[in-house]
Amino acid sequence: MDLRPLQQLGAYLESLVPPRPPELAAMEADAAETGFPIIGPAAGQFCYLVARLSGARRVFELGSGFGYSTAWFARAVRENGGGEVHHVVWDEELSRRSRRHLTALGLDDLVRHTVGEAVAALRQADGPFDLIFNDIDKEAYPDSLTVIEDKLSPGGVLIVDNMLWRGRVFDDADRSPATEGVRELTRRITADPGWTTIVVPIRDGLLVARRGGSGATGPAT
Repeated sequence: MDLRPLQQLGAYLESLVPPRPPELAAMEADAAETGFPIIGPAAGQFCYLVARLSGARRVFELGSGFGYSTAWFARAVRENGGGEVHHVVWDEELSRRSRRHLTALGLDDLVRHTVGEAVAALRQADGPFDLIFNDIDKEAYPDSLTVIEDKLSPGGVLIVDNMLWRGRVFDDADRSPATEGVRELTRRITADPGWTTIVVPIRDGLLVARRGGSGATGPAT
């Protein structure tokens, strides 16, 4: 598959994102230099906007890296009146880096840090959450959905990263666990009438879904 059109689209969308705070821009530069996977500015701006539009005040991240996506959500939560964002990673050093970055951004008071397996942490967390962001190992995507459904508030929003999976979802010969995990989550959630769902082709594809039917309530307070 020729990915150049997607790359051109990504560059164009990133050029439209307003300037970021210096610390956030430094995180982007660090990720570019080291090859660390972050959602990037266009997806970050999208996540921030969804959180703002939905009025989210309790956000849980399944897989948080060194705090880049956390910063976008925390900025939205602060502007929504305050609340909390749960940053969860396996690695203690990534958690420490996140604390440093978020402190520099003045957002550390909103963030709850957990070192551990993300789905297990969500299962143990006190819900409900207004917004859940899922960016764990792709083969674990399908099994995470049951826990997400249990912890997401009625009318809450789910965002899932990497739903185009660098074009691998279009390759019928690719039956790897990660690719099949992305496909299976996509099948389950789009076929379930309890979700209203769309995949947005920003960066590597973001699935956005609203939980609940027409009688669902708004964000938890």
